[in-house]
Amino acid sequence: MARLSQLFFCLALAAKAFASSNSSSNFATLAIEAPDGSAKAHFIRRGATTTNFWVKDKHGKFRDIILGFDNHTEYASDDLGHPYFGPVVGRNGTFTVPISKDASGNGTKYHVPENDNNGTDTLHGGLVGFDRRNWTVAAHTKNSITFTYLDPNGTEGFPGNVHATVKYTLEDKSTWDISIKATADEKTPILLSCHQYWNFEAYQETQDLSGHYAEFASSKIIATNGLLIPNGSFVEVEGTPLDFRKAKSIGKAINETTTDGYCGTGCIGFDNCFVYDDNKDDKPIFSMWSVNSGIKLEVTTNQQALQMYTCDGIYNATNPIPRKKDQGGPDYHYTDHSCVVLEQESYIDAINNPEYGINQIYGPGRDYNWESKYVFSVVK
Repeated sequence: MARLSQLFFCLALAAKAFASSNSSSNFATLAIEAPDGSAKAHFIRRGATTTNFWVKDKHGKFRDIILGFDNHTEYASDDLGHPYFGPVVGRNGTFTVPISKDASGNGTKYHVPENDNNGTDTLHGGLVGFDRRNWTVAAHTKNSITFTYLDPNGTEGFPGNVHATVKYTLEDKSTWDISIKATADEKTPILLSCHQYWNFEAYQETQDLSGHYAEFASSKIIATNGLLIPNGSFVEVEGTPLDFRKAKSIGKAINETTTDGYCGTGCIGFDNCFVYDDNKDDKPIFSMWSVNSGIKLEVTTNQQALQMYTCDGIYNATNPIPRKKDQGGPDYHYTDHSCVVLEQESYIDAINNPEYGINQIYGPGRDYNWESKYVFSVVK
């Protein structure tokens, strides 16, 4: 009863904070730029969100290759849906501490509000995830910005006070360093990532991913049911559209998924957790590029997996999301399979699948550490 009372108290405080959190300062543009001028980015406090990201194409012209809203208040609204454009997302769903299969064990059970698939599971931290929190700017220089957030004990049903920090730094040669760290005063699950939507052409040459190529070492994905809930097993990518161990067009691979449901029952495209093969965190494990703009990305990360989502279902004919002005909007809209989300992450739902052997419970004596380096270049 004491824990339940504490939960209601914290939720009440959170609701009060969120109700008064639409101050203009939470949506003001915060800019950084690489010392050599090779890349620049904009952020807002709401969600520690990346709103714009510019690098040069093969013609030497800057393109903003991140999807988002020109009107920053849309990041706090569901008027155009809730696409999670560019924030830090997390944390997890229903679970026990210590972990058990499908939260069915003898540990203390915690329940996070279901906000996905008609209230059957939890996506990105529940009803009010980290993307809808107002982060504090702890430091801001010409080429770096650091956001912090204290997630109070009991918020959204999670145990422990969690102090999270994300640092975005632009270095020379279009290098973007991203660091996410978190500490907790109780044992609690933490699974965070960045959720940028990418189109390396900024919608100039094409409106799909046919010209976007990817290559990364992953021989298996985490197996799920039709609602994308992991079941503790894997699917080998050999002989399937999921095999990106050799470079190929993402758009062409999407066209080959029409009968497979890799992104859920009846869905075309990808929304899958690819397990990296032997990632040593000492060289790039993932690469993607556009043959049209020439923009290329190489990722080095300490994470074990990649969630790749190809914007399946982002288009709603009755309520379409306008593209940003520098991506051809607002008269044109973001359409299905015209963008890709790349989440460097741990195994999804390992807290409910002990057979993965992945410990996603953090707390005193064990801190959370997520590191990724995004290096952009040009291919002719």
